[in-house]
Amino acid sequence: MAKSGQNTAMKKSIHPTYYPTAKVHCACGNTFTVGSTKPEIKVEICYKCHPFYTGEERLIDTAGRVEKFKSRRAKAVAAPKPKKARAKK
Repeated sequence: MAKSGQNTAMKKSIHPTYYPTAKVHCACGNTFTVGSTKPEIKVEICYKCHPFYTGEERLIDTAGRVEKFKSRRAKAVAAPKPKKARAKK
């Protein structure tokens, strides 16, 4: 709480400029306005094209990733690295 007689206004020249109607441009072509400290924002994905909001399911090839990992792991176990001989002093 401010004591009586104290100034509660924000300090000058330390806050960024606020743009209440900043334009947001998405890669899908959607444009909308928001409040921001930047006058224009470019994004790759927005609420119109994000799978969570649109209900679309985009499958990720997780089975391929798992198989690739298992094959690399099998190679590593099958061919252990030769141990280096320590140099005697």
